Amino acid sequence: MRAYETFAFVYDEVMDETLYQKWFDFTASHLPKKTETILELACGTGALACKFARAGFQVTALDLSEEMLMIAYNRAIAEDVEVTFMLGDMLDLDASVKYQAITCFSDSLCYMKDERAVQQVFDGVANALAGDGVFIFDVHSIYKVDELFPDYSFHENEEDFAFLWDSYPGDTAHSIVHELTFFVKDEDNNFKRFDEIHRERTYELNFFLQMLESSGFDNVQVFADFENKAPTPTSERLFFVCRKYSGG
Repeated sequence: MRAYETFAFVYDEVMDETLYQKWFDFTASHLPKKTETILELACGTGALACKFARAGFQVTALDLSEEMLMIAYNRAIAEDVEVTFMLGDMLDLDASVKYQAITCFSDSLCYMKDERAVQQVFDGVANALAGDGVFIFDVHSIYKVDELFPDYSFHENEEDFAFLWDSYPGDTAHSIVHELTFFVKDEDNNFKRFDEIHRERTYELNFFLQMLESSGFDNVQVFADFENKAPTPTSERLFFVCRKYSGG
């Protein structure tokens, strides 16, 4: 089963809602003042996209999961905001439309299969950005993947579902495997079991910087854990604020 297919329907129940405000605040503090258009990659259930739209930005939100987009679309209607939702893969961005800002949060880049895929995303983003555009994204740190995630276990029990999340080291360096099991109540009040495997991988900070430079980003700032502070050896989430060469 494709990653996030079943997870979409319980994602908001297990997600820490305060993180969306943190992602929004961090992004807003680093956007150029004249920013109007934002492309959000891996938008999930649309919580952050709706925050951007409510703040007055013209938002396009892309995700690979139809289930996630269905929830996001209904959220936008309920919150009475306008967001253009697109079903698509961030490995294959349309360079014919330019955006002043592109974001990719919730460690979504860590789901790329390998460094070539990450480089492909960076290249596509660079091509889809306006000449003075900014690319803002986050990834798990090596410390989090190597030291904190292994043997991680999270279990959630609610009236209509149960959710089990267990993590184990992956086969490649700085990778992790998340085994997700869901028990979801159906119309007959019976619980059905669904299983998903999520694989994430991260890289050394300097390797990310090299790939970004290769894609044309010469002005890159790196922060950690939602704060405008430099990463430390025990930072868990790295944030990159990237601008292209002045030539566009």
